[in-house]
Amino acid sequence: MNGSYLQTPISYLKGVGPNRASILQSELNIQSYRDLLHHFPHRYIDKTKYYTIQELLKGNAEIQLVGKIVHLRTIEQKRGSRLVARFEDTTGQMELVWFRGQRWIKENIKLNTAYVIFGRVNWFNGVFSMPHPEMELLSEHQKGIKVALQPIYPSTEKLVAKGISNRVVGKWMKQLFTEMPGSFRETLSDNLLEQLKLLSKSKAMFHIHFPKNIEYLNRAQFRLKFEELFYLQLLLLSNKLARKRKIKGHGFPKVGTLFNNFYTNNLPFDLTSAQKKVVKEIRSDLGSNAQMNRLLQGDVGSGKTVVALMAILLAIDNNFQACLMAPTEILANQHFSGIKELLGQLPVNIEILTGSTKQKDRKRIHGALEDGTLNLLIGTHAVLEEKVRFKSLGLAIIDEQHRFGVAQRAKLWHKNAIPPHVLVMTATPIPRTLAMSLYGDLDISVIDELPPGRKSVKTVLRSDKNRLKVFQFIRDEIRKGRQVYIVYPLIKESEALDYKDLMDGYESLIRDFPLPNYQISIVHGKMKAADKDYEMDRFVQGKTQIMVATTVIEVGVNVPNASVMIIESAERFGLTQLHQLRGRVGRGAEQSYCILMAGHKLSSEAKTRLETMTRTNDGFEIAEVDLKLRGPGDLMGTQQSGILNLRIADIVKDNTLLQRARFCAKQLLKEDPKLENSSNQNIKIAFQQFLQKKDIWNYIS
Repeated sequence: MNGSYLQTPISYLKGVGPNRASILQSELNIQSYRDLLHHFPHRYIDKTKYYTIQELLKGNAEIQLVGKIVHLRTIEQKRGSRLVARFEDTTGQMELVWFRGQRWIKENIKLNTAYVIFGRVNWFNGVFSMPHPEMELLSEHQKGIKVALQPIYPSTEKLVAKGISNRVVGKWMKQLFTEMPGSFRETLSDNLLEQLKLLSKSKAMFHIHFPKNIEYLNRAQFRLKFEELFYLQLLLLSNKLARKRKIKGHGFPKVGTLFNNFYTNNLPFDLTSAQKKVVKEIRSDLGSNAQMNRLLQGDVGSGKTVVALMAILLAIDNNFQACLMAPTEILANQHFSGIKELLGQLPVNIEILTGSTKQKDRKRIHGALEDGTLNLLIGTHAVLEEKVRFKSLGLAIIDEQHRFGVAQRAKLWHKNAIPPHVLVMTATPIPRTLAMSLYGDLDISVIDELPPGRKSVKTVLRSDKNRLKVFQFIRDEIRKGRQVYIVYPLIKESEALDYKDLMDGYESLIRDFPLPNYQISIVHGKMKAADKDYEMDRFVQGKTQIMVATTVIEVGVNVPNASVMIIESAERFGLTQLHQLRGRVGRGAEQSYCILMAGHKLSSEAKTRLETMTRTNDGFEIAEVDLKLRGPGDLMGTQQSGILNLRIADIVKDNTLLQRARFCAKQLLKEDPKLENSSNQNIKIAFQQFLQKKDIWNYIS
């Protein structure tokens, strides 16, 4: 088909005009004929059956009838009036009612002429009635494109207010398909069409708007969903291949003394099979000539730091420097002391650089980095400063990468002429479906088992009436020498209310856990950074037994002696947040507990979240439930959800199809990486247009 026809501005379509075109653009981003054709229905109504008035039942859903209007009258009401028509067929009569647009109806309705009407039926005072029915003359209905399943298009209040109803959109679709010169250009290869038994592009586009029956509708949806996911995966995978071809990495050919000494003498425990597998994947990357770009996922406590340290030692053994960047000072300090302890007497020069590093120490660190005597730098955003220059940065590790912006990460890459290998770590498990879509251009490693001897945290749900028992449990744990977290929600929209909750809770705790027997720390967002660090430090050193806090302690606090996590108003937290908070305990050898305090009136979603938390400790299972509850956009935040604004596919519901699409894209790039074969020309043309537009549907017709 001639592409220029589809590029026609929507204002040129009969019945649209400049005003409606402007609303279609602002509400649905529809600017051209192509955009309208890719405005897909989100549900369908069965229109294969015509009811008679005699067959109507109270509580009927939307139905379709054939009959005549025999009488019209206007009835005055307290506010305005209503227009009532008597509608008859051979079996009985009912009423049609209009509260708006009465003048137009009166002028245009044809009495005693056969109409097909469609709408929702009400039963009131012994009479069936249908408010604001969709109406079409039977003669017109028989002429038009036959629709067994009526499409219902996504809409907004503004569109309806401007008279752009579902019927109007349907009418425009029929007009476009009737006037269209030729068919849609095919965008998939014959091989894929045959292999997956897919409808052609033209048939899929027709049957998504005018399905002949349910089988054709399913096949049309399958074809268009597959296509959308296929091109998304093709983009991610071709980016990955291009990066591996273009960006040469530093070769780390040898496994040297530091790595071997550490592995033989310093490992505090045997590596789990998951850790061994990940170390092997990293070693293979670092030994190749391409730059490593790997995402390492692992639940809290799964041993990501040990794996990261082994990668660091490989870099140092090959005469390169390494750098580990964390989002907060607390986390950076923790990595510093943890790695120092793991290294023991090994000759590795290691320093920490944060916002609070003194000027004279900074100068010393800068010098040691530039002359190459400093092997490993651990730090926060301070590492990104212009003054920080490495002699030979070979490996950059970023912890909790979602806390850093793309521009910030890019600064790290440009510290060297040849970009360093990159290992990105996260303790927030990413569901497989999301990882395939958002991080499809990275290699992904997963540590999915805890080190031996680690006990999983026992999680229980309690209400306010159990509070005295919960307090007694806290006293018992403190008597055993343990420490306790009590966390309050922090939701920006109600910051004042949250602060009040936190302070009320703190005051009641002081009454129940009085000095000198108990010491309580408090940490919240309104405190100065220095005060926050002081309170945190007291808790880390065991000087206080209870830490009352908002979610500032979600990431990075490691206190092995803390064995109880109490989460107040747990129903107000998201699943990932609850799981992260629970990860603050269970870090020592003792049994740990997480107590979720919640109100009685819970929404069904809150019940699902809390039930999931008490049922499982598996971060990946929790992430999957979270994805189903919140959807990919909410889960990843606005910055990253753009790529997932899909028109017809849903990466959660269409997970199996997503995997199929990724497999097909992988196979294609393996057999024909540059899409040069004549059999793949359809795909090549569509993909080139897609790369220019970056909107999955702009290229397709």
